[in-house]
Amino acid sequence: MADAPATREAPWPVALLSGKLKEYLDRLGTVWVEGEITQFGVSGGNVYGKLKDLEADATLSFTMWSSVRARLSEQFKQGDHAVLLVKPSWWVKGGSLSMQVYDMKHVGLGDLLERLERLRAQLTAEGLFEASRKKRLPFLPGVVGLVTGRDSDAEQDVLRNARLRWPSVEFRIAYAAVQGDRTAVEVVSAIRRLDADPEVEVIIVARGGGDFQNLLGFSDERVVRAAAAASTPIVSAIGHEADRPLLDEVADLRASTPTDAAKRVVPDVAEELTRVEQARARLGMRLASMLTREIDRIGHLRTRPALADPGWMIDRRAEELTRWVARGTELMERRIERQSTRVGELRGHLRALSPQATLDRGYAIVQRDHDGVLTRPDQAPEGTRLRITLAEGGLGAVSTGRPMDDESTADAAE
Repeated sequence: MADAPATREAPWPVALLSGKLKEYLDRLGTVWVEGEITQFGVSGGNVYGKLKDLEADATLSFTMWSSVRARLSEQFKQGDHAVLLVKPSWWVKGGSLSMQVYDMKHVGLGDLLERLERLRAQLTAEGLFEASRKKRLPFLPGVVGLVTGRDSDAEQDVLRNARLRWPSVEFRIAYAAVQGDRTAVEVVSAIRRLDADPEVEVIIVARGGGDFQNLLGFSDERVVRAAAAASTPIVSAIGHEADRPLLDEVADLRASTPTDAAKRVVPDVAEELTRVEQARARLGMRLASMLTREIDRIGHLRTRPALADPGWMIDRRAEELTRWVARGTELMERRIERQSTRVGELRGHLRALSPQATLDRGYAIVQRDHDGVLTRPDQAPEGTRLRITLAEGGLGAVSTGRPMDDESTADAAE
């Protein structure tokens, strides 16, 4: 018969609740879990320890019986990175939960490399390592950001070599863990803090080398993405040639060592002054050579006949101009003569067609006072006042209204 629900009036006994928790948890299966062993104590052949999450602030207690421990082929200690096959176990008497361990293995180098290569392939596919994304370093940065461990050799190497090359260079240092579980979180925070500083022109992330596992923090995805997202150029100076961390791939410049980073970020003032002097010397030599060449050219030009005695050009052109003036005068006179002849011919034609010429031959023009020339007798009835134009002068008359033929016939009959 099932237990009645617990109420304030009828609560469950502690043993009942604890027993139910154990029954429920016993039905759960096993699971593999990964973390860092922060406690590993042996008592009576059994192991009692704690496993901490690699990133978050979370810890589990675990118990491993001596029979399981005897089957393990590897030795474990505090600080190891391991994976455990565990099953939840509820201790009814003590009311505590722990993880019962059935197997335990180290996370080996092969596993780490496999994970690292998968992450490398993923970030490559996203284009984070493309050369086109990399930013140019400033020629002479006024303020250099430095992410490194506190009081580390890498810090001293960068500061000493940079100030030997350019004494006035200024540094903004953000300290971070460069080894262990805190590396990724603190390096990301330091990069973002320096990137947000408007005066920082370039950021160096430096560590003085180390074995592969100690450098895993600089291959953490969070560090890589923080470097890729930074607007300030990033220089990676981890100093590990054999196994390059992923930060080297995403950085805008990879330096082999912290010393190399200082030399590549900060120019040498003595070398730059020497280069300036050399450039000035080359510029002076080229300018002097150019001036000498141009002076020689001017000398050669001055010795040419055209410049030695320029009057001959004027004389030759004067003779040519005289010929053209004479030719122009001759052509103009001929044209005037032809046009004068033509004007005379046109004048004769005009006079021949002129009404005056007709009048000169004895003809007259008869007009009415108020309108045009008469062409028929009926245009001038009797009494019409007429104006007669002769070759020289004119006459006034009055029309009889009869045609000239009728008048002539009448006069003849009389």
